[in-house]
Amino acid sequence: MINYDPHKWLDHFFDIRGSMVREILGRVALCVVWSAIVVAAYKYGVKLAIPSTIHTLVGLALGLLLVFRTNASYDRFWEGRKLWGGMVNETRNLVRAAAQFIHSDSALLHQLAAWTAAFPFATMNHLRGKQDLGDAAAGLPPAEVNAVIEAEHTPMAVAMRMSACLTEARRRGLLTEYSQMSIDQNIQLLVDYLGGCERIRKTPLPFAYVVHLRRALVIYCFTLPFALVDTFGWTTVADTLLLSYVFFGIEEIGVEIEGPFGYDDNDLPLEQICDTIRHNVLALAGARLDEAEPPMPGAL
Repeated sequence: MINYDPHKWLDHFFDIRGSMVREILGRVALCVVWSAIVVAAYKYGVKLAIPSTIHTLVGLALGLLLVFRTNASYDRFWEGRKLWGGMVNETRNLVRAAAQFIHSDSALLHQLAAWTAAFPFATMNHLRGKQDLGDAAAGLPPAEVNAVIEAEHTPMAVAMRMSACLTEARRRGLLTEYSQMSIDQNIQLLVDYLGGCERIRKTPLPFAYVVHLRRALVIYCFTLPFALVDTFGWTTVADTLLLSYVFFGIEEIGVEIEGPFGYDDNDLPLEQICDTIRHNVLALAGARLDEAEPPMPGAL
């Protein structure tokens, strides 16, 4: 994701990265060349002009289709961000609550925190079609890491390790049955967030809608010079450039943000979120261990 100041217009006005210019350049250039050919043929006496009324009406309908396309894509983008925000909260709550009960067993608490930190990395890579724990694997036993990575569903295998830590804590008498069930609710919510992300990734916008919109865009933009040439002459080329850039750009923005878990410039900053979770939960475990030392005489 590109960070920017929305109050400063000119800072990013001429930026190419993340602006969809590269993605639509070929389509727009083809429209411009085609419009130049149409205008040249018209100037040489070929009767190509058509009434502009139909394009005015179709342009209104096309604008509504593009608005719906962009809104649907942004809903997916924002839902993905809310799911990952929930993941941040639940990982913190899980380690915070567990630290209150397991602070006397530092090794087990660190193990739970390490697997909790690994969950978002496993989820991120799973959504990107990979099986890996990233930087979070450094603090875990290599044999267990390999077993998790080779599992059919890596994030679920990590969640199983987290639940196993709670079960071990109960076996050692650090958790009651109720406490274990209460803390395990956080793991269940993490799995729910994972399922929500999978739903977004595996359910693209309906094929018929996308195909119809793109066909309408191509037909509209490539027939536009015929509607403008009689009125605007060579200015038709500039008009076609402007309109095709706007229309194709809006459609491409929808394509870019409808799958927010990838590597595109406008996708969610999952690496930063995962690093934040990792630092937070490990710090929570470490901070609680420090606090678990015997208090000084007279301390509250």
